[in-house]
Amino acid sequence: MHTTTHSAAPTRSTPVATRRVTDAPTRMFHWLFALCFVGAYATADGERWRMLHVTLGYTLAGLLGFRVLYGLLGPQHARLSLLWRKVNGLAKWLRSFKPAAGQAPLADVNWRQGHNLAMAGAVVLLMALVLPLTLSGYATYNEWGGEWLEEVHEFVGEFFLWTVLAHLALLLGLSLLRRKNQALPMLTGRIEGNGPDFAKRNHVWLAGLLLVAVLGYWAWEWQQAPIRLSGPAASGWTDRHPGHDEDD
Repeated sequence: MHTTTHSAAPTRSTPVATRRVTDAPTRMFHWLFALCFVGAYATADGERWRMLHVTLGYTLAGLLGFRVLYGLLGPQHARLSLLWRKVNGLAKWLRSFKPAAGQAPLADVNWRQGHNLAMAGAVVLLMALVLPLTLSGYATYNEWGGEWLEEVHEFVGEFFLWTVLAHLALLLGLSLLRRKNQALPMLTGRIEGNGPDFAKRNHVWLAGLLLVAVLGYWAWEWQQAPIRLSGPAASGWTDRHPGHDEDD
């Protein structure tokens, strides 16, 4: 007697449900902002990359202007008031570390809220630092205020860097703790889970417009660079550093 065995038909894996939590303009702003700061910090020393450093610094200021306008006039999920409400919840969240009588320590701590607070706080702080960073940089570039202003610019830049590093360390720690990449939503705009999209529309056109504006500004600065390098600011810098020239 022969027995016939039937292999089970392959089953299709069910797609994981996701929700959009961040739209394209917000993500584009985030990555351009990060790119500009990394580039500006890396080119902070030396005359060779001076114009690139200045251009990226000005771009940071322009991106901040875009984010403020988008936070005031844009969709609800991108509003600055939402960030502010998250930050205002810090005091209440810290009080949850003090357990009531008979309760286990840290029993009432909402760690997800703590994560949201830390992320919102880092974003608010970084945005707040852009103005003194770019203003002090602009004044230094145009030789206003003397060396003390240059020291202010360097101090704010270092503080900005440490804030970025703390932000990245928090993301890494949470990713390891939850075994899930917490930075991925800023790439895809989506998180796993059922329910309606927090960001109703993606607004890809606005993200593209922002990218075109930044690239256009960079192209314009590139064309103007030879003129500005030979201008008063550049000659003033070489007067203060007589042992350097454009090729150092």
